[in-house]
Amino acid sequence: MKTFSTFYQKLLFAVALISAILWVSCNKFPDGQAQGTLAWHFDPNMSTRSLTEMPDTDSFILQVKNSGGEILYDGAYSDSPMTMPVNPGTYTLKVLSCKFEVPAFNSPQFGDEQVVVVQAGTDTKVVFNCTQINSGLRLRIGEDFAAAYPQGRLYASSKEGDLDYGQSESRIGYFKPGEVSVWLNDGDISEKLFTRSLEPREILTMGISCPGEGPSSGTTASLSIRVDTLRYWSSEDYEIGSGSPDAGSSISSAYGVGQAMEKAGEKGVWVCGYIVGGDLTSTKNGISFEPPFSSMTCLAIAARTSVSEKSSCMSVQLSKGDFRDALNLVEHPELLGMKVFLKGDIVSAYYGIPGIQNLTEYSLK
Repeated sequence: MKTFSTFYQKLLFAVALISAILWVSCNKFPDGQAQGTLAWHFDPNMSTRSLTEMPDTDSFILQVKNSGGEILYDGAYSDSPMTMPVNPGTYTLKVLSCKFEVPAFNSPQFGDEQVVVVQAGTDTKVVFNCTQINSGLRLRIGEDFAAAYPQGRLYASSKEGDLDYGQSESRIGYFKPGEVSVWLNDGDISEKLFTRSLEPREILTMGISCPGEGPSSGTTASLSIRVDTLRYWSSEDYEIGSGSPDAGSSISSAYGVGQAMEKAGEKGVWVCGYIVGGDLTSTKNGISFEPPFSSMTCLAIAARTSVSEKSSCMSVQLSKGDFRDALNLVEHPELLGMKVFLKGDIVSAYYGIPGIQNLTEYSLK
């Protein structure tokens, strides 16, 4: 009886061992008869839309993962195999020119990510077309700034960290896409000058001058901020005078979207932006950026036509009447991308984002 029991124990062990080997071979190592292959290369005609040249692609970092998150390759592109045998399934391939975690000067990051499905017995080729995936901010600081603020320094801040531009920094500082604020530090006092939402591939140059005579009796000198559109890949072309006493009082001094977002509570002021979408809801991603549209009661404007995130927009209420008839995207989809000047009241939240209500005038450009 003991011998019979021992025999079955050995048999069960052998079956379990064979099953484990088969499972590993099926899931870890490609079956020679059922496998496919992966290969990759860079598009020789890549366009970066950047102010800098694309770095040597051999120095890029390549990562290949399967659908289970297992990393099959993670290293220099130059060291990667020409082809990789893999089991049928879904794979994610990603290349980056460098690691980028915190703001830094002269650090453009290029990359691409693609998801492919490999079938048994097929060769799947991936072509990387890299673009710049972080954002850049350059400050052109006028000579009158140093005269007005001898101890003043400018720095830019994002959720990943700060970057000190001092008084003479001319290099491009790079940030992850998102909101970046520029601050003035004048000894013991820090003041936020403006906030911009930067998009991937965007290189924004801001000219900052100080036409006033400087601070006195604890007051802050007037700062004028100018957008240099020649260095701007998107279509923003308006000027902002953040220290102007009549800012927002006319079309010529209209607030830009970024500035208007910080002016909640002001009434009867002009705001300038581009019509980028409609069909807003109160959810985080509740907005449509492409026609057809279904709601005539609201639309969204942004600082640039390229904006595709609700958090970078301002909502606009279109009350029943002339404004709804003229500006709704249901009947006028051709307005998408047009520049518009709106006069109304700025509210802190309308459909979950800063908005404009009670319109009294508008002008399309």
